[in-house]
Amino acid sequence: MEEISGEEGSFNCEEASNSVKECIQSVMGEESYRQDSVNQWTAKIVEQALTLLVKQSKSFKYIVSCAVMQKCGAGLHTANSCYWDTTADGSCTVKWENRTMYCVVSVFAVALTS
Repeated sequence: MEEISGEEGSFNCEEASNSVKECIQSVMGEESYRQDSVNQWTAKIVEQALTLLVKQSKSFKYIVSCAVMQKCGAGLHTANSCYWDTTADGSCTVKWENRTMYCVVSVFAVALTS
């Protein structure tokens, strides 16, 4: 996870992570895993996260992805790779869990050029 900082409008990984954690907690909180609810949860999480990120009024295009997996003893491995301008663009990944499931949300911020 890389944080790009130093100038106004730069991507702040910590701020984005906090926004995403709020979204996950508000949508899933203490819910128990239910397969029939996963599509609704993931859609709400990515929509709310995008709304909060855009409200920060920074000059980025955002991509948000969300994966939810039931805790059942299986492993969950994720990876992201980007080919971009590391001085302007950024990303962060938020991992969250409760007693019945895992949630992994990735945020990619691509700077708008003028």
